[in-house]
Amino acid sequence: MALNKNNVEMVRNAVGRMVPLEINGIKQYPYMGVGKFRPEGRKYAPKIATCIDYPSDGNKLTGSLKEALIKSGLKNGSVISTHHHFRNGDLIAQQIFDIAAEMGLRDLVWVPSASFECHSPMSKYLEDGTIHHIEGSMNGSLGRYTSKGKMTGVGILRSHGGRYQAIQDGDVVIDIAVIAAPTADMFGNATGDRGPAACGLLGFALADSQYADKVIVITDNLVPFPCYPWQIQGNYVDYVVETDRVGIPEKIVSGTTEITKSPDRLFIAELTARFCMEAGLIHDNFSFQAGAGGTALSIGNYFTDILRENNWKAAFARGGSNKYLVKMLEEGLTKFILDGQTFDLEGVRSMRENWNHVNTSPFTSYNYHGKGNFAQMVDVVILGATEVDVNFNANVVTHSDGVLLHGIGGWQNTLLGKTVILPVPLFRDRIPVIIDEVSTICGPGELIDVIVTERGIAINPRRQDLIEKVKGTDLPVYTIEELKQQAERYCGVPEKPKFGDEIVAVVKWVDGTIIDTIYNVID
Repeated sequence: MALNKNNVEMVRNAVGRMVPLEINGIKQYPYMGVGKFRPEGRKYAPKIATCIDYPSDGNKLTGSLKEALIKSGLKNGSVISTHHHFRNGDLIAQQIFDIAAEMGLRDLVWVPSASFECHSPMSKYLEDGTIHHIEGSMNGSLGRYTSKGKMTGVGILRSHGGRYQAIQDGDVVIDIAVIAAPTADMFGNATGDRGPAACGLLGFALADSQYADKVIVITDNLVPFPCYPWQIQGNYVDYVVETDRVGIPEKIVSGTTEITKSPDRLFIAELTARFCMEAGLIHDNFSFQAGAGGTALSIGNYFTDILRENNWKAAFARGGSNKYLVKMLEEGLTKFILDGQTFDLEGVRSMRENWNHVNTSPFTSYNYHGKGNFAQMVDVVILGATEVDVNFNANVVTHSDGVLLHGIGGWQNTLLGKTVILPVPLFRDRIPVIIDEVSTICGPGELIDVIVTERGIAINPRRQDLIEKVKGTDLPVYTIEELKQQAERYCGVPEKPKFGDEIVAVVKWVDGTIIDTIYNVID
């Protein structure tokens, strides 16, 4: 099997997928099953720093981003990281590679916590060799570029928690982290919850600040020391750069962050909420996590109504915060928002004003190589998927045509919650969502408990407790095979995507092992 035009050994992993034992010259481990891989050794550590090398007055201001990058040792092959809290409004990541290209540098590795369509111009740097490969989500046009087999190296897709794990464990060693901060001081303390470009929290940049060899904070709102509350601590920071604008906060509201108006999706949301009530999943002091898509937001709205009607309170809501969660918090229907990413400006405001709207990070929430994490404590988890198969395996990174179009985000990490529900349409654009075998396995079926569609509900046979609880109700419960047959009656059996033999990316599981391999798509 060819990997970047070199032969590598392939093995079959615990979900039956062939995966490489080496990527971009680095040894890898195949997925062994949930909870089966036990890491060894100690956490990665950057070089010891000394105050001798830093200004005694604490002033780390540097003239420009280019100067800071040069001082940080930017060179051929450097590994550069950025964060995505500005989502589609990021203005800094491309500037870094513009500078690198001007300097004639090549074979850089980009490690974003996520990419968006605003990063599509980076394709030219993949094309000319400035960027060797991406270790992070490859969304939109970057995904299509990768799927065509054009990227020099092999992409690595990780969850948010998997990214923290990889940086912490030294699976990826960052040379230079560039942290775009809405507010910072000259020492490097930084926060995202205030300033003209306030975006909420900066948790996805935490690992970068802690483990990168050199750390640059760039801000458009320099304040006197101390910048507080500091989400990034200046003791980790080498250089501070002041610039005109770091991001467009209005564009953190990218994608669907409004309740759906689709009758089918609203019905799926209602059915999901009914299932949760009938199964006893919603109760006083329960906890939940839902995404920021239209259907998930609708389900959250139903949860709010149920809590209000029963005079209950949620113990906490894990987010992605948005105006709907904020309303729930301020109405007293949840005791806390444990926020992993701020999805709109109401979420930003709430983080500033509400003591119980808590800034979290992938370390506390999702890191699998830690001493426990929040994800395992959540009672009900609501997620989406592009495909689900009859074994309840699910896909979130490629579409029915096999093309990379999404990142994993926190999706994999939240599968560790107590009950995981995927509310999905039975088909999209006349293409079934429930199929025999997903093109890319992102999450193993043993962790996915319930599939809710507009045509009925399928419960994983592993969850006999849920099957018993809804027995005798009027809920439309079917086997997953029966739902697949329904989809095929309407749409026919879908054609499988056609792949070549070149590995373009791999999907890591939350423990750093490889759960699946993605090949180039043949048009």
